[in-house]
Amino acid sequence: MKKVTGAEAIIKLLKEEGVSTIFGYPGGAITDLYDALMDADLKNIIARHEQGAVHAADGYARVTGDVGVALLTSGPGATNGVTGIATAYCDSIPIVVLTGQVPRALIGNDAFQEVDIVGITRPCTKHNYLVSSIEELVPTLREAFHIARSGRPGPVLVDLPKDIITAKFDYPAKKAMVMPSYQPNIEPHPRQVEKACKAIIKAKCPVLYVGGGVILANAQDDLIELTRKLNIPVTMTLMGLGAFPGTDPLSMGMLGMHGSFCANMAVAECDLLIAVGARFDDRVTGKLSDFATRAKVIHIDIDPTSISKNVRVDIPIVADCRNALKAINQWFNTQSGINLEEERACHQPWFEMIQKWTEQHPMTWHDDESGIIKPQYVVEKLNELTGGDAIITTEVGQNQMWAAQFFKFNKARHFVTSGGLGTMGFGLPAAIGAQCAFPEKTVIDIAGDGSIQMNIQELATARQYHLPIKIAILNNNYLGMVRQWQELFYNRRYFATPMEVLPDFVDLAKAYGAVGLRATKKSEVESVIKEALSTDNVVLMDFRIAREENVYPMVPAGKATTEMLLV
Repeated sequence: MKKVTGAEAIIKLLKEEGVSTIFGYPGGAITDLYDALMDADLKNIIARHEQGAVHAADGYARVTGDVGVALLTSGPGATNGVTGIATAYCDSIPIVVLTGQVPRALIGNDAFQEVDIVGITRPCTKHNYLVSSIEELVPTLREAFHIARSGRPGPVLVDLPKDIITAKFDYPAKKAMVMPSYQPNIEPHPRQVEKACKAIIKAKCPVLYVGGGVILANAQDDLIELTRKLNIPVTMTLMGLGAFPGTDPLSMGMLGMHGSFCANMAVAECDLLIAVGARFDDRVTGKLSDFATRAKVIHIDIDPTSISKNVRVDIPIVADCRNALKAINQWFNTQSGINLEEERACHQPWFEMIQKWTEQHPMTWHDDESGIIKPQYVVEKLNELTGGDAIITTEVGQNQMWAAQFFKFNKARHFVTSGGLGTMGFGLPAAIGAQCAFPEKTVIDIAGDGSIQMNIQELATARQYHLPIKIAILNNNYLGMVRQWQELFYNRRYFATPMEVLPDFVDLAKAYGAVGLRATKKSEVESVIKEALSTDNVVLMDFRIAREENVYPMVPAGKATTEMLLV
């Protein structure tokens, strides 16, 4: 058998794992690998910054469910990718990041562009490796992909010394993956399933609280089956949007700090909270001592460390969300003594109470006769003119919350946003990853004038690879979310938040060979969006919105989720 170089082995392994697209940025430590990639049948997307490359791999993974791959060089190339790795880690996104490293003989000698990237990323990776011998290369990469995609997914980093990439060896045959120290439990315990089902039967006021774990497990169909079977209202976290259709009558939308009035009230008043693939983070719970105080709690999660971490759980089910929901549905299907019609009817008064809360305080916004553009209107128009079928990425801040509140996500993997880390600059490169995965889909980045500038250089990447993403900038000349807090809690002391100097976004788009459009009044919004959607090019839309429009509802820090500031 012909010996292969480390670079050739890496390429063979990537194909073995089903990888078709790599996002990266070349450099000295990985030049040999890029040289080998030139002749490989793999699509290489060269970003304009390593952070952008990792975010693009992340976006690709979120919309496909496959493992995203990023390739970075050593030293600053690797450290520039850390924010992207941490973003994926906080949201449990499966990516494998390959980094170059100086030759093994120079490690620890402060060589040019040497950095201990394994040590740096240990807190923000699911696992990481420094390959120390050529014999370990392929088994390590196989383990990396297995760990990234199994159990609770997450990023895995593999650091590749330059001499490993150039060494020659015999490529090892594929073997069954055996990792005795890593055995995530994916099947639910039957007794816990039975306890959960009996609790659901007893409940008069149940709520399904759905997180991103449902989407990661591809469990949305099983979730929908359960909700329809028993007429249980659903609320979703930011990461869970799309797991249940946003236009369904049983959907209460998002809960938490900027969630709907009905969702937060329902969680506060329910007698059973069924948490599926969610982790009770602080943006959802608000003041912990006042969260869901009347409810018995069922918690389904594949990560045992998430159970009772923030909120006491009465019935834990440690398992893959899809397997657990299938088991619950199967239990109800096989219990001859249960009348599902009666169960649905039992929940109808509760559903009517939720409808009253919705009517009292709907997710809405105030228009006026001035003709000024309200950001919520832009998002609603994007939803209307795409038929709700676009993949939406976001930056972070007010733009992100308006997208979550006013775009009705009916499908999983169509909302791509940085939840746990809240990374400004995420949306544009994530849109590139999503468009690479689905060239035929409409992909829109809903952005703010502050966030978009953090990775705006990726416009060049989108143009180079003919990726016709659309960018909708909700431009208020502020770092809007921080300004909102300054308005509400700091006596309008707007320090460091006014964007006193901004580029002309229309001219900037043109400089990159993209299309720039602008709307300064409400009557122009629809025509701008229609023109953008009909253009087969990157389009940047600059919407000059009401400068001091706020995101409501809002739960102030330290308050209970029932203490909402309303429109």
